[in-house]
Amino acid sequence: MTAAPDENEVRARLAEVRAKRGYLLPHHGLLAIAAPALLAGYDAAYTALTLTPRTLHERPKEFIWLGVLTACDEAIATHHIAKFRAAGGTDAEIELAIRLAAFADGASRFAFAAESWARHLPTYDRARAYRDALRGVVADSNVPAGWVEMALCAIHTTHRNWWELALHIKGAYAADVSEMALAEAISYAMFPGSIPNFVDACGVWQGMIARGEVPASPAFALWGAAAAEQKGFDGA
Repeated sequence: MTAAPDENEVRARLAEVRAKRGYLLPHHGLLAIAAPALLAGYDAAYTALTLTPRTLHERPKEFIWLGVLTACDEAIATHHIAKFRAAGGTDAEIELAIRLAAFADGASRFAFAAESWARHLPTYDRARAYRDALRGVVADSNVPAGWVEMALCAIHTTHRNWWELALHIKGAYAADVSEMALAEAISYAMFPGSIPNFVDACGVWQGMIARGEVPASPAFALWGAAAAEQKGFDGA
C-alpha cells in the first residue's frame, strides 16, 4: 500500500503545479497528493495538446476551444477567453463560437426530419437543410470558413455526431484547411469531450480517407489504408 506523502512534500508538489500553470484546479491537487506519476503524465499530455504551439495560430485555436468548452458546459476553463482576447479575438467571435455550439445541439433535428418524415418530405435534403441553417448562423461574420468547419468538427466530436463530423471534415478540405490543422482542432475535444469520443472521431476520418471520400495527402492516405487492419482490437 502506498503511503500518503507528508505535508512538506504536498506543498512542494502543489507549488510546482502553480508555478507552471499559474493556477491550481481541483484535479491537480488530488493527483499531486495521490498519483504524482499520473499528474506528470497528464501534465505532459496537456502541455503537448494545447500549451505547445503546433499548427494553428492562437486566435483560431482559442476560437475552437471556446466552441468545445461551450458544447461541454465546461465553465471552469475561462482562461481560454482571456487567451482568445489576447490573441486579438473579439466579443463578436466569442458570440459566434457560442452560437456554433448551440447550433450543434440542434443538429439532430435535421436527422429527425430526414428519417422520421421521409415519407411526407420525399425531397428533403438533410445536408442542404443543415448547411442552409448554418449559413444563417454565421451570416455577417468575418470568421473564416475554415475556422467554422474546424470548430464544428471538434464540437460534434464531443456529442458523437458522426454524420455531422463527416460533413464538416469534407467542409474543412473544401475550405483548404490543412490536415495538420484539422487534426489539431479535433484533438481539442479530447479532454473536455472524452478520449473515447476522440478515438471514434479519428475512426470516422480514417474511414473517410479509406473510402476515398476526401482528397488525403500521402501521409494521411497511409493512415487511411491502415483502417482495414483495425476491425477490432483489444489494446489501448
